Parts: sequence; C-alpha cells; structure tokens
Amino acid sequence: MSTPCARAAEPVGDEMGERRLSGVSALLGLLAGLVLFLAAGLWFVGGAERAARQDVEVRKATVASAGFAALAGALEATEPSPETVAAAVAAWKQADPSIRAVRLVRQSGAQLIFSDIDSDLAAGAVPRRLVRDEKSLFDQAARLRANAEGNAAEGVKRLPEIEVAPAGPGVLAVTAPVLVGGSYWGMAEVRRAMAPADPAGHGATALLPGVLALALFIPILLAVARSGLAARSRRWVLFLAALLLFAAAAGFVGRAALADLADGTQSVVAGIGQVQSDLRQAATPVLAAAGLPPLAEQVWDVDAYQRPLGQITAAGGIDPASVAAALSAHVGGVARQLWITAGLSVLLLAAFALGAMGRLAHTLTEHRQAYAYVAPAIVGMLLLVFFPFAYGVALAFTDRTLFNQSVPLTELWVGLDNFVRILGDVDVLRSTPDGWVVNYESFYWTLFITICWTIINVAIGVTLGLILALALNTEGLRGRAIYRVLLILPWAIPNYITALTWKGMFHQQFGVINQAIMLFGGEPVAWFDSVFSSFMTGVITNGWLSFPFMMVVSLGALQSIPTDMYEAAELDGASKWQQFWGITLPLLKPALVPAIILSVVWTFNMFNVIYLVSGGDPAGATEILITKAYKIAFERYQYAYAAAYSLVIFVILLAYGVFQNRVSRATERVA
Repeated sequence: MSTPCARAAEPVGDEMGERRLSGVSALLGLLAGLVLFLAAGLWFVGGAERAARQDVEVRKATVASAGFAALAGALEATEPSPETVAAAVAAWKQADPSIRAVRLVRQSGAQLIFSDIDSDLAAGAVPRRLVRDEKSLFDQAARLRANAEGNAAEGVKRLPEIEVAPAGPGVLAVTAPVLVGGSYWGMAEVRRAMAPADPAGHGATALLPGVLALALFIPILLAVARSGLAARSRRWVLFLAALLLFAAAAGFVGRAALADLADGTQSVVAGIGQVQSDLRQAATPVLAAAGLPPLAEQVWDVDAYQRPLGQITAAGGIDPASVAAALSAHVGGVARQLWITAGLSVLLLAAFALGAMGRLAHTLTEHRQAYAYVAPAIVGMLLLVFFPFAYGVALAFTDRTLFNQSVPLTELWVGLDNFVRILGDVDVLRSTPDGWVVNYESFYWTLFITICWTIINVAIGVTLGLILALALNTEGLRGRAIYRVLLILPWAIPNYITALTWKGMFHQQFGVINQAIMLFGGEPVAWFDSVFSSFMTGVITNGWLSFPFMMVVSLGALQSIPTDMYEAAELDGASKWQQFWGITLPLLKPALVPAIILSVVWTFNMFNVIYLVSGGDPAGATEILITKAYKIAFERYQYAYAAAYSLVIFVILLAYGVFQNRVSRATERVA
C-alpha cells in the first residue's frame, strides 16, 4: 500500500522524467542536424574542390595539347626536319615543366612523326610508320577526324574533338587534332603531370561551430527543462532554441566554406592563363627559327568540343566578366546544396525535438515484424521509383544537355525557364506567304494530338471490347473458348512486334493493305505523307492492341451479374436495350471506370505504337507528348528540357486521375 507521500511523488517523478526526455530529444535533434549538415557540407565542398582541381588540371593539359597542335600545324606546313620538331618539343617542355611526353601522329601514311614515349621508342626510332601494335593510334586519329568533319557538316558541336585519358598515375594524356592549311593532318598528344592534391582544410573549421553550439545548448537545455512550462510548450521552446543555434553554426560554416571555395577558384583560373601565356611565348622563337610568323591569336582553353570556355583570352589574360559568371555559378551551386542540406537538417532536428522521432521509434519497435516484411519492397521502391523520379524532377529545373554532363546540376539551375518555354509556346498557327501553317513543334499542337489520340483509342477499345464481351457472354454460344483465345491474341503478342507488323502492312509499295486496295482497282495510299492518314495508322494499330483488355474486363464483370435480374426485367416487359441501359451498364461501372482510367493513362503514354508505326510523320505532326519528350532527350540531347516535358505529362495525368476518381468514385468502397 502506497503512502500519500509516495503517491504525491509519482507525478513529480514522471514530470521530471518527461522534462529530461524533452531535453534529451532536443539535444539529440541538434546533434543529428549538425552532424548531417557538417558531414554533407564537407562532402559537397570537398567534392567541389576536388572537381575544381581535376578541372584545372584537365584545362592546363588541354591548353598544352591544343597549343602544341597549333604549333605543329604551323610547322608541318613547311615540312620541317625531325630536328626542328624535336626543338619545338624541347621548347614546349621548357615552358611548361609539367609536360612529361609528346606524341605527333600523321594520319596520311600512318606515320609517327615524333614521340618521346618509352613504349613508342622501343618499337623503333622516329619518324617512322606505325607498327601493327600501334593501330589504336591510327584509329584514334581517324576518329578525331570523323568527329571534326561530322561536327562541321552538321553545324553543331555534337561529337568530341579532343580526347582526355589517364596515362599513368597522376598523368593526363590530351589528344587534339592538327590542322595544316585548314585541313585535317593528324593529331598531337601531350602528357602532362597533375599537381598533387592539397588536403582539404575545412574539417576543423566546420567542426568548431558545432561543438560551440552544443556547449551553448547545455545550459539552455537545463534552464528550459527545469522550467514550469507545459510539455508541449517546453518542446517548442527547446526546438526554437536548438534551431537558432543550428542556424548560427550552419551560417558560419557555410560562409567560411563558400569564401574559401571562391578564393581557390579565382586562383586556378589565373594559373591556366599563365600556362597559355608561357606556351605562346615559347612558340614564337621556334616559329621564327623556321622562318614563320608568330601564331595567330586563338584560345587554347577549350572543352572537348573545341569550344572556348571564355575565361582566358587569346593572349593568356583573364576575362573578369566570364570568370565572375563561372564563379557565381560554381559557388551558387554549392550554396544551393548547402541550403537543401540545411533544410533536411532542420526537418531532422524538428523530428527529434518535437517527439516525432520518438513516436516513430516506438512504432518501429512495436511492429518490427511487419516492417521487416515490407522493408525489401520499400527499399526497391526507393531505388527504382522514387529516386529516379526525384532526379527527373530536379533535372527539369536545370539546363542539362549533352555538352555539360560533367557539370553539377546545382550549377545549371535555371528555375522555371524550361516550363516557361514549354507552356509559353503558343505559336501554333503561323502566317506565311502560302497561307496559314501549323507549327508542329508547338507543345499545344502535340497536346491536341495526344488528347485526340487518347479519346479515339479509348473509345474504340471500350466499344469493341464491350461488344465482343457481350457476344462472348451469349448463353449457349458454341466455340466460346476458341473465340476467347483468338480474340486475346493481339494483347498476348508483344506490342512492339504488332506495331512493326502493322507498319509493314501500311508500306506504300509492299504493304498488304495497299496490295488489297490495288487488287480492287484503287491507287496505293502514301499513309505517312499526310497528317490524317498517318494519324489513322496509329489509331488502327492501337485499336487492334487495346480491345482485348477491355473485352476481358467487361466479360469478367458481365459474368458476375446475376441472371435473375434479367429474368425479372423480362417479366416486367423490359426490352434488351432497356436491360442493357438499366442493368448491364450500371453493374459494369465499378469494373469499367477503373479500367478506362488505366486505359487512358496507358494510351496517353503509348510510346511504342507512335514511335514504331508512324514515327511522328509527317515532320513530327503526329507525335504525342511522350514520343516528343523522347526525341528531345535522345535526338536533340536536351535532357533537362525533356525532363520538364515529362514532368508536365505527369502533372496532366495526375490531374486527370484525381479528377476522374472524384467524379466517378471508382476506387471507393461500395457499401
């Protein structure tokens, strides 16, 4: 039997325990938030520094290789002696002591003009013809030539004209094309040693504010925990106190890290300019000795497509505006990463401080067996569905293309620009001297075609499927099993095989459809030359593919309708048509409406039929949104724009699904 004093002490003990628990939760939240922010911040900043160091070494090696290619092109126009080429290489190495070796290959005749690489010299003195084991060098020269000529013919820099590869520990090999008189001559390879990486120095700087924040938080924690505040108020006060301390620590760390990153970026650009300036000065006496004028001013600081990066001038100076823009993009990208990390850290802090993490831990412990069963499915969904979806959403707000794949997404952030371009393209009709023409590239024209495509195909599939289901549901029908097998075959065969078969059938000269038309005296139809006929090829093909699904769904629902309802309707004098509208359709609705919603989504994104049958011909007029997004990504290489296109498609289908669900209540439980 407990005494009054013991009973009175119980609430006090419980209250003190709850206060300690609130303080510990807030302390754990602050610690977890700081650890997450510091770890992720160090990772991001360190990654940006490593990427910057790698980039500057690649750019310096590219400057050395592109510059030597220009020097070799000028010398080879005079057919220099081996001694002249060797003198040029010696001057080049003297101007940049990091250069380890140089190789010069002439494609015509497969000749190795110069090399001071040990493996090349072991195969014979230079100059000489390439030996069998050096076929890869000839193939590389041919590849660079094909890429350069292909880019020139297409008018766009799509293929790399400079190749970068490791050539040993801490050494980069950069190969650039050599032009003589504007024509491709061969290639120059320069192997340059990379500078040793400096150890990152932000660890102690970033850790100190976290330690100070924890030290400052302890007396605040004790004061709030001992206060007479109610439990809910106490949790919020602890959370706000922890949030203020976290903001102070994170702000200090972020500013210090970004300032160091900006200083380092500016210094490396100056180093690249100095390398170009030194090499250009070294080329002048070499050319003068050969009786040639100095090299024409050109930028050697280029990317793999030989496009100037814009930060270094032809004379080796620095363009302040371009450097400032690049610095803003680089530092701004890291800053966005830090902001995102800070937001996640605040959510983690709030989850601890406000008790959500404790409740989650209690739930996981109580139902640990159930969560263990679903854990593999959750992990699979995270990796295969949610992560790709989240990456696609992030990609839609950037300017990612084929040409900037190595640049972090945070440095390519453009906000809503892609969506403005998509939704702002209202130029559907254009006035020309020949009259009004349709702009088939407009998003709204493609959306119109997609809506027409979806409505017509779903209507055909539902109508044919329901008619055939009613026929197969006829009582006493002979051969019903055979009919079911035959009618389900279009759905059972892979749709890409069916699509290719129908495409062959629509061939103007050899297609069976035109052969049948000609058999009856008609003229063959150029199915893919007009918008309507090309659109109809897809409709016919997809109609053939879509009716079996609706037939199976309808037939299953029809067989679940009690026959006594029809018998009672007949006794009341109802006709077959009245029975269909009064009994069949209402009882089919719970099965048909979800099937129609699913069919709309499938048809809206029916990629195979459009891509394989009509290909969007003529001139993209019959594209639907999903095929347009695919071609934007993998034919035009505008990955971010295609991601934005796909996100618009997702929003359209999500809005349709929510609206259709609320109107039809198809997924609600039937009472």
